[in-house]
Amino acid sequence: MNLDKLFHLKENHTDVKTEVMAGITTFMTMAYILAVNPNILEASGMDRGAVFTATALSSFIATCLMAALSNYPFVLAPGMGLNAYFAYTVVLGMGYSWQQALAAVFVEGIIFILLSLTNVREAIFNAIPMNLKHAVSVGIGLFIAFIGLQNAKIVVNNDSTLVSVFSFKSSVSGGTFNTEGITVLLALIGLLITAILLVKSVKGNILWGILITWGLGIICQLTGLYKPDPAAGWFSLLPDFSNGISIPSMAPTFMKMDFSIVFTLDFVVIMFAFLFVDMFDTLGTLIGVASKADMLDKEGKLPNIKGALLSDAVGTTVGAMCGTSTVTTFVESASGVAEGGRTGLTSLVAAILFGLSLLLSPIFLAIPSFATAPALIIVGFLMLTSVTKIDFNDLTEAIPAFIAIIAMPFLYSISEGISMGVISYVIINVVTGKAKEKRISVLMYVLAVLFILKYIFI
Repeated sequence: MNLDKLFHLKENHTDVKTEVMAGITTFMTMAYILAVNPNILEASGMDRGAVFTATALSSFIATCLMAALSNYPFVLAPGMGLNAYFAYTVVLGMGYSWQQALAAVFVEGIIFILLSLTNVREAIFNAIPMNLKHAVSVGIGLFIAFIGLQNAKIVVNNDSTLVSVFSFKSSVSGGTFNTEGITVLLALIGLLITAILLVKSVKGNILWGILITWGLGIICQLTGLYKPDPAAGWFSLLPDFSNGISIPSMAPTFMKMDFSIVFTLDFVVIMFAFLFVDMFDTLGTLIGVASKADMLDKEGKLPNIKGALLSDAVGTTVGAMCGTSTVTTFVESASGVAEGGRTGLTSLVAAILFGLSLLLSPIFLAIPSFATAPALIIVGFLMLTSVTKIDFNDLTEAIPAFIAIIAMPFLYSISEGISMGVISYVIINVVTGKAKEKRISVLMYVLAVLFILKYIFI
């Protein structure tokens, strides 16, 4: 097989060695999703092993499609933020089953396929004001960081103030330091380590942060500082290879979509929230990473964007069928581009590594939530950087953006942030007479009305 002809390597000023290294780098920077996604979706009642297999398999299929349909060095996996929305908002917050949430992801994927094959995508993309798009990214960042702090038990429930910081003094006096207390301490150390690796621009800093934190946890377990107590939810940190090397069954989640709520207004809101975040995350990532790699044409457009969007959409549909939340293009693809990756060979290498990871499930499933919590907090920080792109000089743009941002972590819901952002944007601009000047699209008015109706009737 002539890789040069297949991926147009010379035409893109690259070679096989560069592309392979770029693919490995991208996988290293985003392999944390294999540990984080099962941890997050388990909160919704899903089987961790099945979610791990679904995560690896859907990432493999979607990334192979990206290589074949667009020849771009972008890698896909179940998206951060979207998995949190799935587990914590739709299932735990709204009370729907994970099977119904999977149905929403499946329908969103089908709609995204249709939008990717037509020009409707551009219309929707152009309808949402740019400042609100940036605000959604920022809000999700804060939400993810907050979940990370909760997963690490750094932030705990408090009757008088709703939330407060974990008390080491209480854990020592209450006899829980060897389970809860030590894991909180390890999470804080892990956060500092990950931050230092990020500052030092170490490749795969987030993954290294997880592995080092986990490694410190294993040392604590071997020395007796951490004492597993499965009955209380504190499991062994050592990988269990007692069943040999085997791929966890996907049977508990495969084709388990429940379409019973499809014709409800809430379902439309849930599905649109998945669609909205997926679409703008994908477009933003594609344009942002492509501009770094000088892939955009003179008009600032990305050739073959239809193929890239289609692989993303098909990945989401396949992911829902396998049993995972929305599959999207990862911004970590930028790390491979920084290594010189320019073609689909980069994404193909990363896809193969996702496929191989299926055989190493005991390792990824043994990684505890206190080790992945620093990754969530750091990813939250990286998403927060979009706040610098919001125009704070125009208050009719800044205030709705601010409302969208604070609603997500404070109301523990990404969809509430999107709803309130859209409603406040339309109302503030209409009442202040700025609507004509801003050329707010009809679609924005329709969305605002739908969201208002949701609050009245639900």
